[in-house]
Amino acid sequence: MKPSEQLKEHLQQYQRMKPLIAIKEYFMIAVCTIPYALSVNQILVPHTIVGGGLTGLCEIIYFATGTLIPIWLSSLVLNLILLAIAAFTIGWRYCVRTVYGVFWLTVWLKLVPIASEPIVSDPFMGVILGGLCVGSFLGILFLNNGSTGGTDIIAMIVNKYHHLPMGRVLLTCDIVIILCAYFLPDVRSVEKVLFGLCYTFMYSSAVDWVMNRMRQSVQFFIFSKKYNEIAEAIMTQVPRGVTFLEAAGGYSKQPTKVITCIARQHESAKIFRLVRSIDPDAFVSQSKVRGVFGQGFDSIKDKA
Repeated sequence: MKPSEQLKEHLQQYQRMKPLIAIKEYFMIAVCTIPYALSVNQILVPHTIVGGGLTGLCEIIYFATGTLIPIWLSSLVLNLILLAIAAFTIGWRYCVRTVYGVFWLTVWLKLVPIASEPIVSDPFMGVILGGLCVGSFLGILFLNNGSTGGTDIIAMIVNKYHHLPMGRVLLTCDIVIILCAYFLPDVRSVEKVLFGLCYTFMYSSAVDWVMNRMRQSVQFFIFSKKYNEIAEAIMTQVPRGVTFLEAAGGYSKQPTKVITCIARQHESAKIFRLVRSIDPDAFVSQSKVRGVFGQGFDSIKDKA
């Protein structure tokens, strides 16, 4: 097969995969909202602990009205108000996915009953397990270009324009809401406020861990006689830019070119598959890099 035909085949295969990728992302958004609803209705509300975020604000409304206004209803109304902000600051694609995420969160908040007895009797263990579980799934949800709305919108905006860790932004919003919950008769307890802060710290740390792990950047050095084909495949299918370095074999003294490329850690498997499919005898060196700034990665910072 000629190189041009092989590249065309790779590109067509990538185009065929796009709908499957979108389906996978929407599926993950729907699934990742389930632990959120379980944590709220089965752990936090039965223990009268406010966990922060827009859902925490909805808990405050729920307790303040004597359970008259359900959490799912206030969450839906407040999220619809915030969606207009997402449409103009993050983009309509994000807005569509946010509507989708809000829909499933509302569905699960309504379908998952509020337990008369929490599924974890010890409130401390409940906030630890609930926070880690929710944070991990929220991180996966964010990586699939989704959102549950609420303070997630604020976190996504700040992360997009200022590249602050999303978990840290969420933590700031959550602390304010949790401290406000102290003035509720049902929650007026320093212990419950501390439990709420602990829950928020756990899930925001889990969000950061998942996001940072997936955003880890790596550098490739690829040695192959088919450097042109490999470079074209990486640029069209990953897609990432590549640079050719002039080199010469130490033994053969023959001139050659080395491909260097920087990509995200989660893109490594795709690059390895491309290289192996084009040249199984290629030599590939991969190493982690501390930070990558510029087009396609994070913005260049003024300080380290």
